[in-house]
Amino acid sequence: MATLAETFDQRTGTKFRERAFYTVMSGVFLVIVFVGFSRTWFLRPYFHTQAPPLVPLLILHGSLFTSWIALFLIQTSLVASKRTRIHRKVGVAGGVLAALMVIVGTITGIVRAKLVAPPPGFSSGLTFLTIPLGDVLVFGILVAAAIIYRNRIDIHKRLMVIATITLMPAAVARFPGSFFEQGGPLVFFGIPDLLLLPMLIFDIVTRGRPHRATILGGALLVISHIVRVPLGTTHAWLSFASWITQWS
Repeated sequence: MATLAETFDQRTGTKFRERAFYTVMSGVFLVIVFVGFSRTWFLRPYFHTQAPPLVPLLILHGSLFTSWIALFLIQTSLVASKRTRIHRKVGVAGGVLAALMVIVGTITGIVRAKLVAPPPGFSSGLTFLTIPLGDVLVFGILVAAAIIYRNRIDIHKRLMVIATITLMPAAVARFPGSFFEQGGPLVFFGIPDLLLLPMLIFDIVTRGRPHRATILGGALLVISHIVRVPLGTTHAWLSFASWITQWS
C-alpha cells in the first residue's frame, strides 16, 4: 500500500508540474505577443494617432494570429482544470483556425513583399519573403503533426508549444528598442529559439531525458531559421519569389 501511495503521489506531482509548465508557457507567449504588437496592433490608436486605418487583410491577419494565442491560453487552462472533454471539442476550432492562419499568413507575406521595406539584414522584400512563408510552413507542419498525434498527449502538447514558438519571431522583431529593431535574424530568431530550452529542461526534470517530439520539433524550427536567410539570396528563390509576387 505504501508503494502504491508513493506511485500515486509521484504521478499527481508530475501532472501538476506539467499543467503548471504549459500554463506558464502560454502566459509567456501572451506577454511576448502583446509587447511586440502593442504599438502596431493592440494599442495602435494610441501610438499612431495620425496613421491611416489598417487594410482589411492586415486586420484579418492580426485577428487570426491573436486568436491563436488566446486559444492556446484557453486550451492550456482547460487542461489544467481537468476539463479535457471541452479541450478536445475546442481543438476542432483550433485546427480550422490554424488552416486559416496558414492561408492568410501566406497571402499577407506575398502581398506585402513588394509594399513594405525589408528589415535590416535583407536586401529586398523578395529575400525577406523566406521569413513569413517559412514561419507559416513550419507552423502548419507542426500543427498538422500535433493533430495526427492528438491521442498521444505527450507528443501533441509538445508539438503545439513548438508550433506557437514559430509565431514569436514576428513579435520579437517589433519589440521596442534598437537592439530588437536593428538586430535582424540573430535576434528575432535567436530569442524565440531560446524558448526551446525550458522545454528541454522540463523534459529532463520530469522524464530524465528530452522527449523525441521536443528534439524533432525543435530541430525543425531551428534548422528552418538557419537556412532561410541564405535561401533568400539564391537565384532559385528570387525567381520563385518574383513569380509568386507578380500575382499579388
